[in-house]
Amino acid sequence: MLCALRRRAFSQFLRCFSSSAPRDEIRDVAGLAQRLIPKYQETQGELLCLHWPAPPRNVLLVRKDCAPAVTDSLVQFANHISSTYPSVAVVLEPKTAAEVHSSLSFPVYSAALEDKPTAFHDKVDLTVTLGGDGTILHASSLFATCANVPPMLSFSMGTLGFLSEWKFSEFKRAFREVYMSGAGAGDRTPLLEESAPEKQKQGKQDTQLGPTGWSSVRGKSMGSTRGAPILMRNRLKVGLFTGDGRETTPIRGKTDQGQGVYVMNELLIHRGKEPHLAVVDIWVGGRFLTEAVVDGIIISTPTGSTAYSLSSGGSIVHPLVPSILLTPICARSLSFRPLVLPSSTPITLRLSEKNRGRELEVSLDGINLGQGMAVGMEVRVWNEEMRHGRNEWQGGVPSVMRRSSGEEAHEGWVGGLNGLLKFNHPFGE
Repeated sequence: MLCALRRRAFSQFLRCFSSSAPRDEIRDVAGLAQRLIPKYQETQGELLCLHWPAPPRNVLLVRKDCAPAVTDSLVQFANHISSTYPSVAVVLEPKTAAEVHSSLSFPVYSAALEDKPTAFHDKVDLTVTLGGDGTILHASSLFATCANVPPMLSFSMGTLGFLSEWKFSEFKRAFREVYMSGAGAGDRTPLLEESAPEKQKQGKQDTQLGPTGWSSVRGKSMGSTRGAPILMRNRLKVGLFTGDGRETTPIRGKTDQGQGVYVMNELLIHRGKEPHLAVVDIWVGGRFLTEAVVDGIIISTPTGSTAYSLSSGGSIVHPLVPSILLTPICARSLSFRPLVLPSSTPITLRLSEKNRGRELEVSLDGINLGQGMAVGMEVRVWNEEMRHGRNEWQGGVPSVMRRSSGEEAHEGWVGGLNGLLKFNHPFGE
C-alpha cells in the first residue's frame, strides 16, 4: 500500500513538473506596436497582390458567436499562430478574450470597445474571421470609421459563407500564404520592435514574443510571384442628417461630423412596425428622381447585391463592377424598378411630409441604428474613394482570395452562385 501511494505521488509530481499552467492573462491592445499598412500591387489579372513592408505582427481573430465548434477552431488557430509565428500577437474581441484566454498558454490582447471603439484601428495588421457572411460584416463594422481596413482572411464556418473563400481545413496554408506575401527570396527582416529601454521610456508593455522576421518561418519565401491575391470590396459612406443639415449618425467614437460611416453590404430604411407605407423622396446625383411609396428602400454595394437586395428583386452585380444598387421593397407603383447606378453617384433619401407614420427604422449592414428617421430627416449615401495613384490603394475591404488557376475574381464568385445560391437550378433538385 505504501509503495502504491509513493508511486501515485511521484507520478503526480512528474505530471505537474512536465505541464505548464496556462498564462491566464489578457493585455491591453494599446501595448502593441503600431499597425503596418500594406501595399496592393496591380497584376495582369483582375485581382491585386498583397505586399507587406514587413511581417505582420498583430492579428485580430473574429469568430461567430454561440458556436462552440467555431470557438474550438479559434483556439486551434491561435495555438498554431503562437507556436509557428512567435512574433505574432493574437488580438481578440473582449467577449471572446474573456471566454478563451484560460485555454491558451500565452497572453492575448483586447480592448473594451465601449470605451475605445477605435482601439483596433491603429494596431491590427490582419483580420481573420471564422464564421459566415455575418461574421465578415461584423469584422468590417469594427472599422466603420476607418479609411484603411486591414486585409481580411475569412474561413467559411457559418450558415452561408458566400463571401468566405477558405475552408478551415486549409487554415495553415492560408495563413502562411498571407503572412509571407511580399517576402522576397532569402529575405531576412530585422526585429521591428523597439528595444526594451525605449519601451520602458514610452510605458509600453513587453510583449515577450521572441524572434521575428520572415526568416524565422520554415520554408521562408513563397516566391515574388506568389503574393496573396486580394479582391478589394468597395464600401459606401452613409450619414443620417436632421432637417437642418446636421449629421446625427449614432456610431460610437465618431468625431468627423458630416463624413458618414462606412458600410460593406447595405443601407436599409424600412417602415418597421408602422402600419402605413413609407413615403420617401429620392434624389440621385442631386436631381429629384421620384416620390417612392414603399415598405422600404435598400442602397447596397455590389458585395451586398447577393443579400437583402437580391431577396427584394435587385440585380446580382459582380464585386468588381463599380456601382451602387437602389432597390425598393414592395413598392406600390409597379413601374418603380431596381436601379444600378455608377458608384460615384450620390443618393439622398428624405422622409416626406406626406408620411403617415412617425419614423422609419435605419439599419447598416443588418444592425439597427437604434435611432429612427423622422419626417424631414435625410439619409445621404456617397461612394468611398478607393484609389490614389498607381499601386497606392486606400479604402475598401481587402479580402484575401484563394489562389486559382486563372487567378481571377470571377472563379470563386461563379462557384458561389452555383454552389451556394443554387443559381438556375431546376425545381425539385
